[in-house]
Amino acid sequence: MAEPIDSRTRDGARAAQPTAPDASIASRALPAWHYLAALALGALNTLSFAPTPHGGWLEIAIFAGLYFWLTRTTGWKSALFTGWAFGFGNFVTGVWWLYVSMHVYGGMPAPLAGAALGLFSLYLGVYPALAALLWSFCAGHARQNRASAQDALPYSPTWHGAFAFASAWALGEWARGYIFTGFPWLSSGYAQVDGPFAGFAPIVGVYGVGWVLALVAALLVQALVGLRRARGGALTAAAIAAGVIVAGLLLPRVNWTHPENATLDVRLLQGNVKQDMKFSESGTQDALNEFQKLITAKPADLVVTPETAVPVLVQEIPEKFGRDIRAFADGTHTSILFGAVGGTITPDGRVVDYTNSLFGVTPGQNGLYRYDKHHLVPFGEFVPWGFRWFVNLMNIPLGDFARGAPVQPPFLVHNQPVAVDICYEDIFGEEIARTVRENPVSPGILVNSTNLAWFGDTIALDQHLQIARMRSLETGRPMLRATNTGATAAIDAHGNVIAHLPAFTVGSIDVRIAGTQGFTPYVTSGNNTVIAVSLLMLAFGFAFGPARIGRRKA
Repeated sequence: MAEPIDSRTRDGARAAQPTAPDASIASRALPAWHYLAALALGALNTLSFAPTPHGGWLEIAIFAGLYFWLTRTTGWKSALFTGWAFGFGNFVTGVWWLYVSMHVYGGMPAPLAGAALGLFSLYLGVYPALAALLWSFCAGHARQNRASAQDALPYSPTWHGAFAFASAWALGEWARGYIFTGFPWLSSGYAQVDGPFAGFAPIVGVYGVGWVLALVAALLVQALVGLRRARGGALTAAAIAAGVIVAGLLLPRVNWTHPENATLDVRLLQGNVKQDMKFSESGTQDALNEFQKLITAKPADLVVTPETAVPVLVQEIPEKFGRDIRAFADGTHTSILFGAVGGTITPDGRVVDYTNSLFGVTPGQNGLYRYDKHHLVPFGEFVPWGFRWFVNLMNIPLGDFARGAPVQPPFLVHNQPVAVDICYEDIFGEEIARTVRENPVSPGILVNSTNLAWFGDTIALDQHLQIARMRSLETGRPMLRATNTGATAAIDAHGNVIAHLPAFTVGSIDVRIAGTQGFTPYVTSGNNTVIAVSLLMLAFGFAFGPARIGRRKA
């Protein structure tokens, strides 16, 4: 059998035949410190989010570190575990306040609460892991061929890799915000609210901002590695990354919406009712007294209370409270939104279909406006199948609620339509955009009524405010937040906090706010843009990446 034709240099000497390093590299395990470093990098990423000021710049460096670390992996398994380690480090340090809700207020034993937090963080880390896995298959892992397998380098940063990293990361975050009702807290785009990429939010939303972040980070790594190895294209990668940053800094100058309808004088209330007393008999009466005093303190166009400020079934509100609130609304022409528990009383006196609701009192009109929370909190407002035993370990009242409709009419104050949402509903940008887009009367102002007392004095309060600011950026509409313990705030249509009440104080914010109309590109298309672009880029990388081309040549 004839030998294959040799490849020779011009001087006739035999060229070193490149050996395929795939098998040896795949079998070479990375040291444990590689994954520990990825975990530490993920933990550091928590500092990118609120309350760190301008943490978006830090996030660019961290994501550049993550991408560089991924390029040091030697196969899809090591890429997957690198992403998982990063994700676990990020989430166990970023959502540790869940431990407070389970142990301090839920009464769960500390070891079980800690174990639950750890397991939940491991689950959340699956999504960065899958993103890294997807990148490893679609990036076109360009390895430099060497004379021996031992000299083979890990994956080198490439154009295919940069776009694949951005796309895989965005799809991973979108999946985390969708699967099992979703938990998009700490999506990377939120750290950019005060960062260089906030201007992209009205165009592509929070997941698109994460896509841009990951792309720029990968291009910076590509540029630095290219300069170090004297490769072509390094300056091009750096120029594109710089251009994207400049574009992000200039885009906030674009006005996607415009003021329209009545300007409202709004009062946002903060009761600072202790969570462990709220549902006791004495605590309920104290909450009613406190909020009656706050509501009727002085007139406004709109007064908003926190979630379940009135911690009883709406049909069981004391007659005096209801009569005094109605008299104040009619006498001062003040519209009132208050949180209470909704429900339906059957003919035999049973209460069914409990809802977490906001009720609106309109001056001079009988009846109540009603909004029922649609996106419920697992374990807090509904019990996932098979987890009743877990909920029974905690002393959390009202475990199961009925869901409201996905799109509900706004509350009309004068001629200004106001869209309301409750608690962590505002972390789902697609649903807020749908409310703005599909409502027959498009709301001009967004209102979030929430109670974060479950999480104590933790970073959850600042993180939630940061999330609300992203919703303003995405929709081009002001967001008003009334909370029990903080952070009660008013946010303008550009995502800027214009009024803020200190946490764990009793009081109110008086703010004059103008509603807006018009659709941002994100409101029009939702997450479809970033999903479509990501899938296209990944398909392109998989089909035409260097690794696949190399296999075809072989």
